[in-house]
Amino acid sequence: MINRGLTALLAAFMVPFLLWAQTGTIIGTVTEVASGDPLAGANVVVEGTTFGAAADFDGNFTIANVPEGNYTVTASVIGFVPASLMASLTAGATVTLNFGLEPTAIALTALEVMASRATRETPVAFTNISKAEMDTRLGSRDIPLVLNTTPSVYATQEGGGAGDARVNVRGFNQRNVAIMINGVPTNDMENGWLYWSNWDGLGDATSSIQMQRGLSAVNLATPSIGGTMNIITDPSAHASGGMFKQEVGAWGFMKSTLTLNTGLIGGKLALTGNIVRKTGEGYYGGTWTDAWAYYLGASYALTKKDRLELYAIGAPQRHGQNLYRQNAARYSHDFAKDLEGYDEDALADFDELGRDYNQNYNKVSSSYKGKQYWEMYTVRDGIDRHESGLLNERENYFHKPQVNLNWFHTLNDQMRLSTIVYYSGGMGGGTGTYGSVKSSSALGYARDWDAEIAENLSNVDSTYSVTENSSTGILRNSVNQQWTIGAISKLYFELSKAIKVQAGIDWRMAEIGHWREVRDLLGGDYYVYTGNQFETTDQEHMKRLGDKIAYHFTNTVDWFGLFGQGEFSSGPLTAYGMFGWSQIAYTYTNHFRKDENGDEIFSDPPSIATTQFKGGASFRLTEDLGLFGNFGIVTKPPIFDHVIDDYAGATNEDPQPENYTSAEGGAYFRGLDGMLDVNANFYYTIWNDRTMTEGVTTAAGEEGLVSITGLNATHSGIEMEGAFQPISMLRLNFAASFGNWIYTDDVAATYIPDQLNDPNEIDTLELFIKDLKVGDAPQMQIAVGASVFPITGLMAQAVLKYYDNYYADFDPLSRTTEDRTQSWKIPSSTVMDLHATYDLPFKFGGVRLQAFIHIFNLLDSEFIQDATDNSQYNGFDGDHDADDAEIFLGMPRTYNTGLTVRF
Repeated sequence: MINRGLTALLAAFMVPFLLWAQTGTIIGTVTEVASGDPLAGANVVVEGTTFGAAADFDGNFTIANVPEGNYTVTASVIGFVPASLMASLTAGATVTLNFGLEPTAIALTALEVMASRATRETPVAFTNISKAEMDTRLGSRDIPLVLNTTPSVYATQEGGGAGDARVNVRGFNQRNVAIMINGVPTNDMENGWLYWSNWDGLGDATSSIQMQRGLSAVNLATPSIGGTMNIITDPSAHASGGMFKQEVGAWGFMKSTLTLNTGLIGGKLALTGNIVRKTGEGYYGGTWTDAWAYYLGASYALTKKDRLELYAIGAPQRHGQNLYRQNAARYSHDFAKDLEGYDEDALADFDELGRDYNQNYNKVSSSYKGKQYWEMYTVRDGIDRHESGLLNERENYFHKPQVNLNWFHTLNDQMRLSTIVYYSGGMGGGTGTYGSVKSSSALGYARDWDAEIAENLSNVDSTYSVTENSSTGILRNSVNQQWTIGAISKLYFELSKAIKVQAGIDWRMAEIGHWREVRDLLGGDYYVYTGNQFETTDQEHMKRLGDKIAYHFTNTVDWFGLFGQGEFSSGPLTAYGMFGWSQIAYTYTNHFRKDENGDEIFSDPPSIATTQFKGGASFRLTEDLGLFGNFGIVTKPPIFDHVIDDYAGATNEDPQPENYTSAEGGAYFRGLDGMLDVNANFYYTIWNDRTMTEGVTTAAGEEGLVSITGLNATHSGIEMEGAFQPISMLRLNFAASFGNWIYTDDVAATYIPDQLNDPNEIDTLELFIKDLKVGDAPQMQIAVGASVFPITGLMAQAVLKYYDNYYADFDPLSRTTEDRTQSWKIPSSTVMDLHATYDLPFKFGGVRLQAFIHIFNLLDSEFIQDATDNSQYNGFDGDHDADDAEIFLGMPRTYNTGLTVRF
């Protein structure tokens, strides 16, 4: 009995060793064929089993304890064609499989070069966001929000409206951040802003994003002072197939995405396209969304030396907005009282209306059947509002497609020509009130639609009509109708293996029409507007649905630039230098106001020339360690409004450019057998002569503008990011940035306000801003992520983000008294997100299923994401404390989940 028991015990003890002796190990690497770069995170699966692993940051993988036998092993990662190899395992053996994956896109590299994408040897600070990372973390939010794990990049949803996000890089708002899609600049040509609602659905068609911080390696004359967000969309795929994704989320969110690929047709043509439908009610009241999006990518090989690519993207959409920041007490008295420095006496001024309060919408009686008009749909008699019982004061609607035609031509082995011709245009706008529209103090001064409608329904003005009612207040559209055409052409010449040069042109032209029009008469039959100097009769002054009011002008922007760049690369050293020159010209025509001859006011100020110089070098000390540095001097033209006053037509005859000087240096390290990857850098940017203007009367008696110089700031800091993968089932990521963004000088400027009547009078503008911190983004950011791969096909990722040293936004032009108090410092905040994906372990032919979930703000933290200091609306008392600020709270806990079907 004892012997049998001992034998059983020994047998049980030996089972693992016996099993181990009957298993083997599969090791190897996963790399990109063309470059040999490792494909970190690639999935390697032993088909027909539960065995698998994820590649580490050197592309290495290990799959242990695989039973002996013959297997098919497949490596895959989003954006690349899966590859399979055979493995014959015998007991105790180790088999090596090295996978080289081809990009799913046809000749993506040429597009990346055209878009000035950085590589590891490029001497700039940058972060790549792959399609896989987009799928993991974005969760159908606005694209900038996926960058919040990048050093010195801060993006928020502002008031929570779909497409209303903003992004700030190194303390510069997105007017000073170049946004490029497939190598084409997309910032607004008048004011440099970018409206993400125009690009709803772009995230679904994005192949990758590269965030180059600082002056960047882009050689076009773009506003890349804070950085450049370089977006590459999905080029045409080698293989036929497709994808369908269905998403659901909080507050009625629904989104369906269908993508189809033809694969190569006849060895020459390939097409990729998708269509997206998105709806939802939004967290804040009235922030519903009703959107479509579409994308088409095509590639055609004309000859061995010529290839054409076509990209078309657009997003016709409507969404309700929440544009007005509120005093903290408006959301919650308890939250306000907990803010350091909040004067509790201010609580009595603000009724508590809840965290989801939105001043920009309110209920309206469903008995009101008034129609709404907006130019995008050109239905003259109007259409019904989005919801019969609600009325938005602020709504955005737009459709602005962009179409690129790319031609890649190989002249010879040393010379290539790449050209993009593009068009972007469309119509849309935003809504608001016009005239006197009643508000309700009990609802935080949201509009009292029923009271306004009742007044307008019984307001006969016999001057204009004895039978119809005149509206005292209405809803209006602010319309933007525009088109842009442009061309970018770059000639690449390889002088030798070590020296490459390129030269190019950048031409753009845009025409933009601006006007306001009657959207909703709110119960009346017409609205009286007498501001158009070309209209003289009462009938002309009676405005009905769709009629123009308030203003109507047409602007043009003409841009032309030249650049040259040289690059040297030999052994461990890579260096580059570039010089660019550009010229911009604006014109303005006011269709409502007359000049001294009775014609439309027309303004054509002199063109503005600017230059940029950038250069840098990187040096690879070892295979794992390298250094880089860069330096640049850039002049940037003022935006349209600082050259021509849109409303008055006043012209600045001597507009002054803004001046930037920037230096940057850093190092990168990859070690511990590929387990650790770290980048670190510092930057120092001087921003001199930020554009300011003052209105004056010229010697000819006309309205004019003069430039005020001397508003200077420095933006400096340290940035770090990296990843550590100690074992195949765990990866840690981190990013941190510590900035010091500060105004460096007071401003004291003099000018003559009225050169015609009193040329001896001199006004002085004094701004007391020296040593004040630049606001609008946290100067300290830390992000830590942990990803686990516990079983084949399952990935879970937690991301923790911490923000501090965050000063509320303020207008430096408001600091006209000797008040040296910093703007209100927003409390630090911590936010955690959770993401998970699971590749379901069964297939139907070539169909693969993946389930996913995103939980944003997992701990439901109450935090402030946006703030404005010194709010006059809040009855500013001069102490720059919490009770003087207006804020947007961050979104509460929300989720997005669904299923992806690939075939």
